[in-house]
Amino acid sequence: MDTLDLELLRTLAAIDAQGSFAAAAVHLGRTQSAVTHQMQRLEAQIGHALFEKQGRGKRLTAHGTRLLGYARQMLAIHDEALRHLRHRPVAGMVRIGAPHDVADTLLPQVLRDIAARFPGMRIDVHVGRSPFLMESLRNAELDMAISNREDPQCEGFALRASPTVWLCGAGYVHDAARPVPLIVADGPSVFRRLACEALDAAGIAWTPRHLCTSLAGIRAALRAGLGVTARGVEQLDAGLRVLGAGDGMPPLPDLAYRLCVRRGVASRSTRQVFESLRARGG
Repeated sequence: MDTLDLELLRTLAAIDAQGSFAAAAVHLGRTQSAVTHQMQRLEAQIGHALFEKQGRGKRLTAHGTRLLGYARQMLAIHDEALRHLRHRPVAGMVRIGAPHDVADTLLPQVLRDIAARFPGMRIDVHVGRSPFLMESLRNAELDMAISNREDPQCEGFALRASPTVWLCGAGYVHDAARPVPLIVADGPSVFRRLACEALDAAGIAWTPRHLCTSLAGIRAALRAGLGVTARGVEQLDAGLRVLGAGDGMPPLPDLAYRLCVRRGVASRSTRQVFESLRARGG
């Protein structure tokens, strides 16, 4: 009797959750070709196509959508069984850091997952600038950190890819004939680097109009109509708007946010929490 491969079903669920084969490959730590091969194997098991072309991407077929529903149920039962049968109470404290940009979006879900799976674990939350959080992680002042930075001393897995956009105040009047007045972080900042690189590559003049020590300062300067900044789309609200190609602004790359631990030296309890989150995709 044929048996569905749970690993293939987990990859199918990851493709749906992440939105594409490429994003699922990053999330699962595999190559895109490996993910494609897994879906071909799953289609061979089912005897139906699971995906069809939609523009430059792919979407689930009717059979793929039905299988996805079964896959989620089967994976939930499988993971619940393992969790209960292998359960060993984990106590203590985990110190987790998150940048201001995603403290209201990614961090709450991570905290909920930790609390649900490890009710005996106390959670110490630190919110700050990403480069300083990673420094604290390397110095063992944090156990885990959400970050958009790669660090050879740390390992991690992708939580979500976030679009980077040009933001300005709702009433800001952009003049493409003048240098772009940039509002940027004072000190190391991946958004500052991306903004400058994108403008320089496009041959667009810019000037550092305001330096701010915090995200709150950047948002205040934007709302005041003092200039433009590059930031994650999560920062968009009623007081801000996005500038795009129609305004003469160049495209910006997406940023992947990852949950990170120190490579090889995390404590047993931290490792259990981290691996549990990684197995369920954060």
